[in-house]
Amino acid sequence: MAEIRAEIDRLDGELVALFAERVSYIDRAAVIKTGVGLPARIEDRVEDVITKVRAHAVSHGLPPDKLEKLWRKLIDWSIEREEAVLGPDPATE
Repeated sequence: MAEIRAEIDRLDGELVALFAERVSYIDRAAVIKTGVGLPARIEDRVEDVITKVRAHAVSHGLPPDKLEKLWRKLIDWSIEREEAVLGPDPATE
């Protein structure tokens, strides 16, 4: 068990590093969106990401519904981060 736990801990560290890299792109997107007047949430893009994640889940033998649920939370968190820069979308208020 100790070896398995050590590997899980190692992977958790790698996942956090990947999330940090993803966040750096989210932050860059927020700056670009500010310059061109786009809102944080772009529904077509959200659904495109979900479609791709579901396909990746299937190709790796994981349950797509569970990964979709997790990714929607990640997307919502990312949008909240962008809204900290952009402000809330007036169309959804």
